[in-house]
Amino acid sequence: MNMSASGPTSFNGKHLAVFGAGYVGGALAREALAAGLRVTALTRNAETAAGLRAAGAAVIVGELGSAAWWPELAGEVDLVAVTVAAGGGGVEGYWRSYVEGLRSVTGWARGAARTSGQVPPLIYTSSTSVYPQDGGVRVTEADAVGGAAETTQALIEAEQVAAAWPGAATVLRLAGIYGPGRTHLIEQVRRGEVAGRPEMHLNLIYHDDIVAGLWAAFGEAVARAGGAKAKVLNLADEGAATKGEVAAWLAERLGLAMPRFTGLPAGGRRAVTPDRIVDASRAQAELGWRAEKRTFRDGYVEVLAAGG
Repeated sequence: MNMSASGPTSFNGKHLAVFGAGYVGGALAREALAAGLRVTALTRNAETAAGLRAAGAAVIVGELGSAAWWPELAGEVDLVAVTVAAGGGGVEGYWRSYVEGLRSVTGWARGAARTSGQVPPLIYTSSTSVYPQDGGVRVTEADAVGGAAETTQALIEAEQVAAAWPGAATVLRLAGIYGPGRTHLIEQVRRGEVAGRPEMHLNLIYHDDIVAGLWAAFGEAVARAGGAKAKVLNLADEGAATKGEVAAWLAERLGLAMPRFTGLPAGGRRAVTPDRIVDASRAQAELGWRAEKRTFRDGYVEVLAAGG
C-alpha cells in the first residue's frame, strides 16, 4: 500500500479543478469522483471530455492558455491540479500548454480570490527533464536546472509561473511516466531496436504512484497554506536502473533477443536524455509518500499483464 499521507477520501465534498485531464489528470479526476469530490475538468479533447462527463465530472472543453473558460468554472474551488501535456506542436506547443496555460490559470485564481477571499492550493506536474546533469550523478531539488533546448526553457519558465501562485503551490517534477497504455519502450524491444544508450539510467515513475503523489502533495499544501508559498519535489521510483537493464528484463519476459541500441535520441527529441539518477527522498520525507512500484520490474509486470 502506498504510504501517501493523504488520499482522495481526505477531501470528500471538496471541489477539485483539473486542468489538462489526460493520462494523469484524468485518473486524478476519476479517483476524486469515486471518493465523493466535486470535479471540474478542462480538456481540449472531445473524447476525453465525454468520458469524464460519463464519470460524473463537469467538463469545460477549451484551450487552457485562453481566458475564455474562466466564466465557465463556477463556484468556489478548493484544489487545483495542472497536469497538462504539450499536446504536439513542438516548441510552440510547450509554451502554449505549460507557460501560457499556467499564466491563464493564475489569472483565473487571482480573479476568483477577489470574490471568495481565498486561493486554493496548486499542484503542477513538471518534468525531471529540467535537470541538465550528466555522468550518472544523483540529482535532488537543490541541483540547478537548465538546458539549451527551448522545450526545457519552457518547462523552467512554467515552474517559475507556478512558484508565483498567490497561494500554496507545489511543483512535482515527474520522472519518465509509464503504466497501462504507455508501452513505447516495450514496443521498441519488440522491434529489436531501442533509442539511446544502454548504460544511461532510466528514471521512471508509475502512473498510480503519480496520482498518489498528487493527493499527498495536496494534503501537505493544505497544511502549510499560511506558510511557505511554493515547494519543488521530485517524484521517481527507487530503481536507479540503466536502460540496458530494463530492456534486457523486458526482452527476457517477452521471450525475445536483447535489442540493439541506436545511440540516438528517441523520436521527436533533439538530444539523448542526460545520464542522471533522480532522487525522490525529499518527497518521501515531506509528503509521507513512497512509490509503491519501487522498481521498473514492479510496474512493468502489471503493464505486460494488461497486454502491454
